[in-house]
Amino acid sequence: MRLLLLAALTLPMYTQTIGIAMLMHESNSFNANPTQRADFTVVAGNAPNWRPFFDAQKNEVTGFLDVVTRDPKIKIVQGLYASATPKGAVAKPAYESLVNELIDSLKSQGPLDGILLALHGAMVAEHFPQADEETLRRVREAFPKIPIVVTHDFHANISPQTLNYCTALIVYQQTPHIDTRARGQRAANILLRTLKGEIHPVQSMVKPPMVFNILYHNTFAGVFHPITQDSIQLENSNPKILSASVLAGYQYADVPFMGPAAVIVADGDRNLAEREAKRLSDRLWAVRDELKLNAPNAESAVKNAMRAAKFPVALMDTGDNIGGGSAGDSTFLLAELLKQKADGWVVVMYDPAAVDAALKAGIGGTFDMPVGGKSDSQHGQPIHVKGRVRSFDDGDYIETAVRHGGNTFYKMGLTAVIEAEGSTPTMKNYLVLTKKRSSPNSIHQIVHLGIYPERQKILVAKGTIAPRAAYEPVSAEIVLVDTPGATAVNPGHFTFKLVPKDLFGLKP
Repeated sequence: MRLLLLAALTLPMYTQTIGIAMLMHESNSFNANPTQRADFTVVAGNAPNWRPFFDAQKNEVTGFLDVVTRDPKIKIVQGLYASATPKGAVAKPAYESLVNELIDSLKSQGPLDGILLALHGAMVAEHFPQADEETLRRVREAFPKIPIVVTHDFHANISPQTLNYCTALIVYQQTPHIDTRARGQRAANILLRTLKGEIHPVQSMVKPPMVFNILYHNTFAGVFHPITQDSIQLENSNPKILSASVLAGYQYADVPFMGPAAVIVADGDRNLAEREAKRLSDRLWAVRDELKLNAPNAESAVKNAMRAAKFPVALMDTGDNIGGGSAGDSTFLLAELLKQKADGWVVVMYDPAAVDAALKAGIGGTFDMPVGGKSDSQHGQPIHVKGRVRSFDDGDYIETAVRHGGNTFYKMGLTAVIEAEGSTPTMKNYLVLTKKRSSPNSIHQIVHLGIYPERQKILVAKGTIAPRAAYEPVSAEIVLVDTPGATAVNPGHFTFKLVPKDLFGLKP
């Protein structure tokens, strides 16, 4: 009897059970390649590496855990984690299996008192344009009576119905996304305070009828900076404001509610939430005439970079923004670098066939073949490159600093480094060929290969705003280049079917 009593006393006396799960994908309606189940990195809720995986990250789930683990009386139910590099719409079987597994992972571990759920907000499924809304609807249907606090990416396209399915919606305030962990912490604090009865969240969202062009999504400078600062100040100065989010939306999803929004979560004061959401939305609308499409094309960008007074110059290949769902093998900038005989450049290109050719040639062997332009017809023609195979790498690397998205672990697949034509003993041209598409959110993408950016003249990054956190510390100048592709910055390149036709900025 005494042994049984002692055993009972040593068991944790949980007072609350919190479920945590994540399902993230930014889906590009203009990428014809569907995102399949195999494209997702999946960590099951019962996987032994679930906690170590997030403890090493700096994202919103890490933020959830920062808060809920402070109280030993809170039991954490580890739900499904699934995330994939942006690509085309999520295939119906993949979506259905992942959502079912997410809900099952939370339901199978006993009754829950609350849920923290990380969704992107710009997922498109083949059968649900506003897929995150549908995911949240199903979670709410499975857990009808408990608080559900949700996080979204800055590039979410939020439907009004989304707010009806959750207790509170918290969105990243910054791009590059270096506040993911902090937003997760805020979300978790709101959930715990709600469960204690300290606060009573009410929400309001206002969407201005516009496209807020991705060229202007940098929240650390330009037209978005003062609006972001306003939202941060509002959170810090008014205790009744639990969360203030101003987001830009995602212009590559053809969905009914594409576009920016202001989302306010207030403590019991709906009028306050509505008033502040309207005020911040009006600030977005007020800068609409400043959103000019004035980026140089590939030819001009390379020409100007070659003449720069200081190096390196980072050229953002906006039409092939991997983080926005493009192919990763656009050749427009590579073609200009070769045509204009530029030197000291670095280009990372997704091309599995070229990696295989380099392997066949071996280190020190001759490389001579067309690269890139193989995924589709949007991203240019294959460009013939000659050179020497310099090295190979498994493509795995880590980023210890806080960079876009808060990720630590990156995978490019088997990677070949080609010392391309035009190289000299002191100034190399590097073509990095990868087996997997990987957004350039970390400068270690090239540094771990022995390529030192400060020794180069021109760095090409397949992104728009996301790579800035990685490239600003090493670049003398960053140039956004207007290149064609599935993420071209001009919406006039695309045919939208579901987006409201009268959105300001939708047409050139």
